Order: sequence, then structure tokens, then C-alpha cells
Amino acid sequence: MPMRGRCTKVLPSELNKVCSERGDDPATHPWKMSDFEVVPNLQQSSSSVSKSRRKAHFPSSSNEKENLISWIPENIRKKECTYFVESSQTSDSGRIVCECGYLREQHLEDAAKPPIFLGKEWDPRTHIREMPTDAFGDIHFRGLGQKMGKYVRVSSDTPPWVIYHLMTHHWGLDAPNLLISVTGGAKNFIMKPRLKNIFRQGLVKVAQTTGAWIITGGSHAGVMKQVGEAVRDFTLSCGHKDSEIVTIGIATWGTVYNRESLICPMGGFPAEYVLDEENQGSLSCLDSNHSHFILVDDGTHGRYGVEIPLRTRLEKFISEQTKVKGGVAIRIPIVCVVLEGGPGTLDTIYNAITNGTPCVIVEGSGRVADVIAQVASLPVPKITVALIQKKLSVFFRDTYEQFTEGRVVEWTKKIQDIVRSRQLLTIFREGKYGQQDVDVAILQALFKASRNQDNFGHENWDYQLRLAVAWNRVDIARSEIFTDDHEWKPTDLHPVMAAALISNKPEFVKLFLEQGVRLKEFVTWDTLVYLYDNMAPSCLFHSKLQKVLLGEREHTASSKMPRIQLHHVSQVLRELLGCSTQPLYPKPKHTERPRLSIPVPHINLNVQGTSLRSLYKRSAGRATFTMDPVRDLLIWAVVQNHRELAEIIWAQSQDCMVAALACSKILKELAKEEEDTDTTEDMMALAEEYERKAIGVFTDCYRKDEERAQKLLTRVSEAWGKTTCLQLALEAKNMNFVSHGGVQAFLTKVWWGKMCVDNGLWRVIACMLFFPLLYTSLIAFREKRLQSMGCLTRLRDFFTAPVVIFHMNILSYFTFLLLFAYVLMVDFQPVPSWWEYLLYFWLFSLVCEEIRQLLYDPDGFGVVKMASLYFKDFWNRLDICAILIFITGLTCRLIPSTLYPGRIILSLAFIIFCLRLMHIFTVSKTLGPKIIIVKRMMKDVFFFLFLLAVWVVSFGVAKQAILIHNEERVEWLFRGVVYHSYLTIFGQIPSYIDGVNFNIDQCSPNGTDPYKPKCPETNKDNKKPIFPDWLTVILLCLYLLFTNILLLNLLIAMFNYTFQQVQQHTDQIWKFQRHDLIAEYHGRPPAPPPFILLNHLQILVQRGLLCRPAMCHRQLKEKLEKNEEAALLSWEMYLKENYLQNQQCQEKQNTEQKIRDIAQRVDVLAELLDLDRVKRTGLVEQRLTSLEDQVHQSAQALRWIMQALQDHGFSSGEDVPPAGSGKALETKEFDLERNPEESQSLYHVLARNLLYPGSHTRRFPVPDEKVPWEVDFALYDPPTYSAEHKDMAVQDPFSLSLESLLKINYNTMDGLIDRQSFHGLYTVQDGLPLNPMGRTGLRGRGRLHCFGPNHALHPVVTRWRRNLDGSIIRKSLKKMLEVLVAQYPLSDVWALPGGSLEPGETLPLKLKWILRREFWPQFQNLLKQGTEVHKGYLDDPRNTDNAWVETVAVSVHFNSQNDVEMKRLNSFLQGCDPELCIRWQVLDKRIPLHTNHKKLLHKVSTLLDAYY
Repeated sequence: MPMRGRCTKVLPSELNKVCSERGDDPATHPWKMSDFEVVPNLQQSSSSVSKSRRKAHFPSSSNEKENLISWIPENIRKKECTYFVESSQTSDSGRIVCECGYLREQHLEDAAKPPIFLGKEWDPRTHIREMPTDAFGDIHFRGLGQKMGKYVRVSSDTPPWVIYHLMTHHWGLDAPNLLISVTGGAKNFIMKPRLKNIFRQGLVKVAQTTGAWIITGGSHAGVMKQVGEAVRDFTLSCGHKDSEIVTIGIATWGTVYNRESLICPMGGFPAEYVLDEENQGSLSCLDSNHSHFILVDDGTHGRYGVEIPLRTRLEKFISEQTKVKGGVAIRIPIVCVVLEGGPGTLDTIYNAITNGTPCVIVEGSGRVADVIAQVASLPVPKITVALIQKKLSVFFRDTYEQFTEGRVVEWTKKIQDIVRSRQLLTIFREGKYGQQDVDVAILQALFKASRNQDNFGHENWDYQLRLAVAWNRVDIARSEIFTDDHEWKPTDLHPVMAAALISNKPEFVKLFLEQGVRLKEFVTWDTLVYLYDNMAPSCLFHSKLQKVLLGEREHTASSKMPRIQLHHVSQVLRELLGCSTQPLYPKPKHTERPRLSIPVPHINLNVQGTSLRSLYKRSAGRATFTMDPVRDLLIWAVVQNHRELAEIIWAQSQDCMVAALACSKILKELAKEEEDTDTTEDMMALAEEYERKAIGVFTDCYRKDEERAQKLLTRVSEAWGKTTCLQLALEAKNMNFVSHGGVQAFLTKVWWGKMCVDNGLWRVIACMLFFPLLYTSLIAFREKRLQSMGCLTRLRDFFTAPVVIFHMNILSYFTFLLLFAYVLMVDFQPVPSWWEYLLYFWLFSLVCEEIRQLLYDPDGFGVVKMASLYFKDFWNRLDICAILIFITGLTCRLIPSTLYPGRIILSLAFIIFCLRLMHIFTVSKTLGPKIIIVKRMMKDVFFFLFLLAVWVVSFGVAKQAILIHNEERVEWLFRGVVYHSYLTIFGQIPSYIDGVNFNIDQCSPNGTDPYKPKCPETNKDNKKPIFPDWLTVILLCLYLLFTNILLLNLLIAMFNYTFQQVQQHTDQIWKFQRHDLIAEYHGRPPAPPPFILLNHLQILVQRGLLCRPAMCHRQLKEKLEKNEEAALLSWEMYLKENYLQNQQCQEKQNTEQKIRDIAQRVDVLAELLDLDRVKRTGLVEQRLTSLEDQVHQSAQALRWIMQALQDHGFSSGEDVPPAGSGKALETKEFDLERNPEESQSLYHVLARNLLYPGSHTRRFPVPDEKVPWEVDFALYDPPTYSAEHKDMAVQDPFSLSLESLLKINYNTMDGLIDRQSFHGLYTVQDGLPLNPMGRTGLRGRGRLHCFGPNHALHPVVTRWRRNLDGSIIRKSLKKMLEVLVAQYPLSDVWALPGGSLEPGETLPLKLKWILRREFWPQFQNLLKQGTEVHKGYLDDPRNTDNAWVETVAVSVHFNSQNDVEMKRLNSFLQGCDPELCIRWQVLDKRIPLHTNHKKLLHKVSTLLDAYY
């Protein structure tokens, strides 16, 4: 069409691409499972781009609005009538209107002028033209608050992809996961309150949980109003925009009331719309609860149903699109929901069923819905014209008179076809078991349709699972997918497992783990790369990864951003876990790693362009698995703050304590950099939760076995960077964990070395002072071998214990301070004495010890890292400060001219050395917490001084300026401004500030006396001060008020708050910091200064000369043997399971949880009681109806008997009524899904499809009961259709003239054409043969070549399906077959390799296409040797009343896999056309072939006793 070509030219580039690929053909394209795939980068999909725009109704910027204003008129059209022709009808106001329905003034100016080139009769194809639309933008419903929506007026011929592009790109809608098309009554109707509530809640629930679009008619009446009110109630109950449901109303522009207010050529932003139901008349108002409106215009006014074709095309187009959700790309499914409805609704249902769209019929809503629901459980042969007529009289009481006999016949035919497709039909009955909710019924309908859809292999099961994951409906997955009907292999679930992880669906991850997914097989190197590559861009970890990649690109000077690899992840993780851990993922030596994979069919996952089909289909030997897959997934979940997902994965971990502490560390580090406050709080809460998990597991371990629990603390975890539990807890500052009794007991054990921890401290001091006491029983050791009195090891183990080293260092340090004080106060001579030299030597030993601590690197961190760790400690910085000041003072002391300044500096150094004593006291449980409080209060004082300095300086400067004029001495300026003002706070008020107490002798008038301040300004006569003393007194009072009372009390309050805050956690803080002291003295040489120099000399020899690396003590870091470590981890995992079970029990015992459980049970019980009442009421109604039918039949029987007696005959003109109850038969449900044979019709079905294939011709509706020619059918008036073929030599005459028909010889050989039927002689009427199987609804020969029988041949070539070892595969104890099938060009359906026989030919042309010419004779021999399984009529959609297909089906079976003929057949298979596909396919009932071909396969499987 010209319009479409014009529109296509102005579309954007991406839309032009879509148009060129799609074309204008509205034919149905069946879904292919190859379309379900995973795209490489989820963040680049259009849906994610537009997601941020969906929250706002208005365009987010003026540029977007300008683009919309320019794009819509260029691409979207409306329709206008260009020729005014008076109509015989008038408007509602009695005015003259055009044939289009509009008034004269509503036409264009040229339309009312006399026509020149136009015809006299009004023709919509000629007199209606398209032009740019003038109604679009935002619609605001006046008087209804802030209700806003989008709207656009479109031509009825608008291509659906243009509308879809508008919705997804310009309106900012996400592509739907499900399309729900709601249809039904357009007028208001009455529903039962309970059914109405169930429908509303279910519809909104399925839309909200699956992210669906709801499409309705958009008007404020009937089913559209019901949907709108359901959305309104949900929106009011939720109250947040994220829960917005997309509800699209597709209405006819010409039937919208007040549409003039929507017209705005430049767009209405917004357009004010008034919903006025009282004055709408025959028109309808738009529903205010819909979010988007598409108003379809065909140029007419007041004609309903104009939107239906465009709506059908749009729904079909959307259902063919691919939606990326959770890493899985699926075709968007569509379902039709029906409430009430009339003739148009029946057509909608019929079209939906014909196109393969599942339908959900709500029983009890009225009219069409109830008619279909009442007969849906009956066999199709029992759905007769009389039955439908009866149902119409019941449910269409008011309009039943409008149903003519022909219309009833048409309805019967359509309802029969609808009910025949039971796999697409779902009846929602209120109170039906397992279907209490509409949302469940809708999703079950989709799954039932998918389950019964023809497919190869297990594709539909995979598709259903992808739908469930995309919808996040784990309940549906449990009840409908993971059943006994299908056995899932764990590897089949790997792709959807990845999708569930990416989309953060923990319930599905838990379900897949329950179904046997092993993380060791799932998590591989490339899988992790794929997961990290698809992290949300808003994630902090993702931004840190991008910084690493950017740094690498700058380092390599590359223009291309490098791909994410695991060594990049490792860099970020090392920053978070601390450099004390080794890299978790080492950098590979080669840039390209061997790709891993585990076989998973039917899905494509992409990792930066590499498909996960290849990722998951390589040999297991080449797969690169990670060290600990649970660790890898746990880290991936934690860094994204996925709480529930991480909890599920942590429950699978073996090294659970280290994992929990590492997660706590990672979360705390990320929380420091996170800018969002809510996310920070969530991260900190999750970090605390993991700390509690670690404590809980450790508590259970410690209760079971203290020794093994303490091994868990110091065990080196290879998986977590060769770190330990204790080290991670310290890095994360997990005070609760470190202060745990078991950890403290371990630290105490380390503190006492190999001695028993119950030794008194006085005993240790006594043995320190007099070591021979060690050989008495005064000191007890833990090891029995040390208990012997003569053991020399006792001496070494005693003096190497940290507690002994600590007290010896205390003694040494006090001695050092005494010596230092003695030198400063008593023996500080110009020439140093030997005491002073001893002091310097002692200091040298301290300096050497500090150097040893700085360079001590048992873990191989490096000098830079060790230096940063060293200077991070406050006490180390204090030591360095004291040593530097001491060295400075010593330098000045050795210079005679600076002897005294040197002594002053050394005195300052002595102060700092004394402060160092506080670190020693931290070991005390009494003094340690107090020192912590002092350190915290020092911070308060530091910040308090800033506030105090403001008042001190402000008062000091003002006082100095008022009292003294031009003081030039800097030292006295400082005294007056700062020093005197500071002393004033403590009560030392200057006397000269008040004129009464002024004494001129205490100051210097001219400021020349260096020991006196300058005098205030005085009177020259009597030397009295002239400054305003009243002002200075007021300033002094205010100053003292704010400093003494306000600020000092504020400082006291800060101290009190700090004390209370720290006091609550003092014990924890002290226990946490106690580790640092124990670790320091645990690794310290045993000799105290200055004797420690001997140990330093020993270390220097070992490391410098013998090159021995530094060794870490086993008590704080121990690497276990593999067997011992495996046993320890298994024990830990066992106790972790106990801990999780105990946690679940505690949650169940929680009072609040009990209340919630009881409330839920009460609700369920009330629901069951209500449902039982509904069931009992329905049963009573059924019984009453059955009784009425029986009474009615009895009355008919009596009348028949009376009539027979009156006529004295032996029979009557009327048939004897049946004795049973027809209603009883109706109410008895018929399970046709389990008994498909009972649903098969006795007559041809495909040959009566209303739409004849390959044309626009519609058959005359023929119900089942009217098929036989013997049955009278007075209304039967079928159309005539005969297609014209290019090859005139192989077809009968196109016209039905009697002359041409008389030339045909029926029931015999007519030249080369065989017109004999396998069923014997057929009837010829008026020169045309009659179909022996009955009426079809169409005369002529259709698309067939000849009148009468058209012979065909269908070879069914089969072989047994075998395993790799050659054994035959069985299912349900029966052997499985494989059949040879082909897909011909221009066809989307697979078929058997056969077809129509050309006149004089023995092999079909289609069969010759797939076989080489030299094999044709041999194949004919195979056919002769084969078994004939069918010979006769074939139910074909091309059949007509006068032409039909008859075929011979021959079974050619190869029993042996080594059959020579089968090998030759495989070698001679070929395709003349590259689009021709040939394959051996497993034979079962869902194989995607033509329906009539499947019947032939069924006969073959029965013949061979094979599975079908």
C-alpha cells in the first residue's frame, strides 16, 4: 500500500530494520524454539534503556517531547472523509450527516464542494484518505485527581510495528513478559460479587507478578470497566509507582465521546478529558483507569468494532517479539481472557483459538462465556444445533429473538471448533479445586497450551520453565513443570539457573538446587565471567570493576575497553578483603582461556559475543572449574547486596565460618563507599547478620569440641586467599565474634603459651625473678612431657610464653624509664656518664626492635604493605614519635652550645615514653577498658577545642582592642588574646578589666617593661582608666556564661555520652584489642631490651646469611593436611546444618510467626468453607435442572403416546425422546485430555475449517451433525472457489460451466488422470462429484488440481531410535521410533516426504525433491516391500464438496541399524533447494507435523507396537 511505503521511509533506522525484516504479511508465524536465547549484554536491551523513563508520565526532558512531536505526525496517520455524501440516516440531534457518520462542518473544506473526479456513490476505499495524526500526547482526566495516561489517534491501516515502536521507545514501556487480551461484553453487566473480586484480584496479580500488559477495549463500560476498576483498586492499595500496571485500551476513535478535547496538532501535554457518562448517548467514554490509549480511526463516526482488526494484528505482532527477561530471551506469550460477551466476543475467541492463542473463559460471567463453559466438558458430537439453541435461549434471553437459524448454525460450528481445541481452552469455575485464583488459571492455560503444542523433543518443557522464570512464579513451576510427567536432568537447568541468578530470583535458585543442580558442575570460569559481565550497572562493585578496566586500558594504551576477567574481579576483591589475603583468582598466563561448558540444550547464553551454547557443550575435560564454586557464587551475590540469594548460597558452603566473615568484611567495605543511605544501611545490616551466622556456627562447634573449634580459627583457608577466620574477623572488626568466649579462650591459651591458663600471675612473677622455681610444682604445663622436673624444655617454654615476655618487657620498660628519669634529673653532665651511655644503648635496642617489627613479613606482603600496616597502629606511631624526639634531643645534647635545649627535648621525649605505658595496661581487664574510654574522649576534646577556640579568640580580641591601644609586642598580644582569656575560664580574671580594681603599678604605661603588660588607656590628669568598664564587665559575663556553663557542660555531656556508649561495649572492645597485644608479644623475641639485641643478631644471621624466610607461629596460622582439613570442614558443615535447623525452629517458635501462621490458616479455612458452600449450591442447582429436564422429557413422552393412540398407528412422526437426562450428560465433566480418542469426530474436521487455506474465502459453517449428505440441511448454500494454477495441463476447468464439466469422466480413468475412488463409486450431481465423507462448506475444487479424488502417496520411513551403544531406546516399556521428515520451502511446518501424484507418475514430486534420481527405482522397490497402513480418504484442509484427497500410506521400516538399504537411502538424500530441510525425528504424539500426517504416524506406531 502507498501509505505503508511512505511510513516506512520516515521511520528511524532501527525501525526500518524491523520493517524490512517483518514485511506486511499478517500471516501467522509459528514460534520456533530456536528463538529462545540469551542476549550477550542485558544492559544494552531496549527494555532496560527505557525502564528509567517508565516511572514518569511526562517526557523527562524538552528534547524528548520535541522528538515525540516530530516523530508521531511523520509516522502515524489518521483518516478523514474527503467527499460529503448525504446519508439516509441522521445524527442523534436530527441533523444531516455524511455516509461516514460525520456532520458537514466536521469535514474538510474540499469535501463539501461539488465533485469533479469522484464517483457519485460513497466508497470508503476511495473517499477516505490518510493524513498526519492530530491527536496524541498525555491525557488528564479532569476531576479525578492526578490520573494521567498516554494516547494517540492512529489509522486503522497503521502497521503494528509502528505502534509497538511508539510504546516501547517513545512511551518508555518495557516489553511485556506476558500479553493478556481481555475481551467480553462491551456493555455493563452484573457479576456475582465473589466472582468479581476473584477475577479482579487474579487479573491484577498475574499482571503485577509477571510484568504483563493488559489490552482491553479502553471504554468505561462492560469488561473494560471491570479491568480498570481492578487496576485502580490495586494502585490504591500499593501506593507506589513501581507497582504500576500497564493497561492499554484500544478503542475506536469515532465512538469516543468528547474526543474533540484530545485533538491537538502539536500534541496535548496534557490534554484535558472529561468523563461524562450521562450525556455520552450512543458513544462511550474512555476509562480513566487505563494507562495508555490507542484510538483507531477509519474515517467514520459511531461505528463500533473498527479497532478489532488492528488490535488483532498488534497482539499477534507483540506475541512474535522476543523479550529478554532475567537473561533468557523468549517469545512473548499471549492469553485471551473472556468475560460475558456477545457475537463479537465469539468471533474473537474463535480467531484466538485458530491462531493458537490459549483462552480462559470465566464461567458465571454470562452470555457467550457461559454458553462455552456449559458445553466445554461435552464430547464434540454431543454439541448439537439444538443444544446450542437451548443454551442461547437461556443465556441470551433478551436478544434471543435476533438469532436466526443460520446464525445458530454458525455459532454451533464455531463452538464445536473451539471446544475441539481443548488444549487451548481453560474454563475458570469458581470453587474448582486447584484453580481458586484467576492468575493460576491464566498461567495454567498457557502451560497447558504449550505442553500440548507440537514440538521436537523437550522444547516445550524448556519453554515453560523459561516462562516461569521470566514471570517469577515459582509456585507455578513447582505445580506445573517439575512433575512426574518429565524428568529433568541437572544439566538442563544450568541456563535457567544462570538466568535466575542474574535476575535475583532466590526462590528459583532454591528450587533448582532442590532439583539436583550441582554448583560444582554449574560454576565454571566462563560462567563467572558471564555473571560478572551482567551485573547491574547501578551496583557499586560494577563501577569499581569498570575503574579497574579503565586503568588497565590506560596502562596498555589500548583504545578498546578490555573484557571483564576474573583477575579484574580479584583486584577489587583484594581491596575489599584486605591485602592480607592472597588473590582469589590469579591472572592467567594466556589471554584466552579454554572455554568451559556443561551440556545444556535449547538455549544460547552469550558472554561478550561467545554463546553459552558453546559454553555449555564442550567436553568436561576441557572445562575450567573454579576452586570453590559456592564461594564464587556467594561473593557474586554479596557484592550486589542480594540478601536472600546470598543466604541460599551460603547454606550450601562448606567453609561456612570463613565465608560468613569474608562476606561481613566485603559488605562493610562496600558500605563505606556507597552513597545511597538506604543501601548502606542494608549492607551494614547484612554484614551484621553474617557475623551472627559465624558466631552461631562457631558456638555450636565450640560446644561440641573446643580443640577442633579452635583449629577452625587458625586454619589457613586456601579458597579464601590463604587467610584464617580470626584474621578475617579482625580485618572486618567483628567485635562480637572476637569477644566470643571460645575465641577469648583461644587467645588466653596463646597468651599462656604451653603453660596451663590457671597458673596464678604471682607464680609467673616469682619464677621470672627466681627461675629455679620452675623445677618445682609451682608452674603447671598443659603437655604431660613437660611435667617432668628435669626437663630443660620447661625453661625454654616458660620464657617464650607471651605472658612471661610481656611481664619481662614491663620490668625492662620500667627500668628504662627509671634510668631515663635518673639521667634527666640527677646525672645530666656536659660529658655523658656511663649511666647515660647505658640509656642510649637501651634506646638502641628499642630502635632495633621497632625495625624488626617493621620488616617482619612472614606472609610475604612486601615492605610497602608491612610499612602501611605498621604505621596504621597508633602505638607504633607513638613509638616512632618518641624515638625521633629522643634522637633530636640527643643530637642537641651532644653539641655543647645546645646542651640545655637538648635536655628540654629529652624531657619531652620522656613524657611520650611514659604515655607508652598505657598500651601495656591494655592487657588489664580493669585498666584496659578505661584506656579505651580515654582514647575516645580525646577525640571529643579535639572537636570541642574548635568550639572553644571561637569564643576564646573572639572575647580575647575584643577585650584587647577595648582596653589597650596599639600593643606591638607579639608575645603580650598572645597573652592578652589567648592565654588570659583561657585562664579566665578557670577563674583567673585580670584585675585591670574592671576600673575599680585598676592599679597602674601592675602595668607599663608605654609598654616598655618586658615583664608587664601595657596599661589601658587612662586620663592624662588623674591617670584613671577611660575605657567603658560596664561594657567589659558585660562581655566578661557573657563569655563566662557561654564557656563555663554552656561549653564546659557540653564537654561533660559529650564525655558522659561517650562513656555510656563505650561502657556498653567496653568489654567487647577490650577483648577485640586484646588480640593485638597478644599477637605482638606472641611474635616478639623472648629477651627484653637491651638483651633483645641477641635475638636480633640471631634473626640477622638466619635471614641475612642463611636466607631462611620468616616463619609464622602455628598457633595463630596453621595449614592442615588435606585429610585432616576435609574431616574438619565436614564436621563444620554438619554443625552448620544443625545451626540452620535450630534457627528455623526458633523462627517457628517466635510469637509473631505463630500469630501469622494461625491467621494464614484461619484464612485458608474460611476460604475452604466458602468454596464448599459454593460447590454445594452449584450441585443443588444442577440436580434441580436435571429434575426439570426429566419432567419435561416425561411430558413429551406422554404427549407422544397420546398422539399415537389417537392416530391408531404403530409409530409417530416424532422421534421417541431419550429416557436419560440430557442435562445430566452435560453436567458430567468429560476428561478429554486423558481420553483423546473419545474427542475425535466421526466426520472430517480439517476439511471444514471456516477459512480456506491460501485464500480469503470462508466456508459455509457446517456443524458435525449436518456433514452427511443424507441429513437434510436446507440452509446449506456454500460459496464456490477454484484456484487457477500456472500449469493448465494438470488441472480441471476453472469455471463450473456444464459444458466443461460434462467432458470429465468420473469413477474411471480419465486419460492419465485416475478419477476412481478407493471408497467405490461416488455420486455425481449436476456434473460435479460429491465428497463421499459429506459436506465441507465449499463448492468447486479449491486448490486441488482435479474434481473428484486427488490421489497422493505418503511413504512413512522409520527406524528404531538407538543409544550410542546401539541398543534400542524404550519409553513406557515400548520401543521408540525415528521417522524421516522434511520441511519444504515456503513452509513452516514439517511433513512426511510425500504428496500428490502427478498424472501418470508413481512417485510424488515432493518425494523426488529429496531423493536423487538414481535412487528412485530402488525406493519404488522399498515401497513394494513395505506395509500399507492407510488407503483412502485423507482429511485435508484443501478438500471441498467436489474435490478431495485420497492417499496411500506405506510403512517402510528398517529394523536393523546396519541395514544396507537404509544406509543407501541416507546417502541418496539430497535437497534441490537449499531451503529444503531433511531430518530423522523422534516419533511421538507431539511431533510438529500436519494433523493428518500424525494420524498416519499413529497407525504406523500401532503396527510396529512402538511408543507414540
